[in-house]
Amino acid sequence: MIGPKPVNIVSAEIQRSEIVMAELSERAASGSFPAVTNAEAEATKLNQGALEFMLGAQKMMFEEWVFLGDEMLERTRTEMHLCTEFVAKMAAAHSVKDIQTMCQECGQHQLDFFRRDSARLFKHGERMIAATSNLINGRSLN
Repeated sequence: MIGPKPVNIVSAEIQRSEIVMAELSERAASGSFPAVTNAEAEATKLNQGALEFMLGAQKMMFEEWVFLGDEMLERTRTEMHLCTEFVAKMAAAHSVKDIQTMCQECGQHQLDFFRRDSARLFKHGERMIAATSNLINGRSLN
C-alpha cells in the first residue's frame, strides 16, 4: 500500500485522557482543589437562595389565602349589614318620599362600601408588589 499512514484516533484519545488523569492525580497528591471547594460553596449558596425563594413564595401564597378568606368574610358581613339596613328602612317607609329617601341613603352606603373595599384592595396590591419585589431581590418578606 502506498499512501499516508493511517492515524489511530483511539490511541490519541487514550493519550489525552492519560494526561488529564496524571494532572488530576498530581493535584490530588498536592491537595490543591480550590476550584472544587469554591464550586461546592457556590452550589450551596445557590441552593440556599433557591430554598429561601421557594419558602418565601409558599409563605406569600399562604398569606394570600388567609387574606382572601378574611376579605370574603368581611365583605359578606358588610353586605349582610347593608341588606338588613335596607330591609329595616323599607319596612319603616310609609310613603313614596320615604322610599325615595331610603333608596338614596342605601345607595350612598353601597357607594361608600365600594370605595372602602377598593381602597383596601389597592393597599393590598401595593403590599403584594412590594413583597414580591423583596422576594425576587432576596430580601426578607417582613
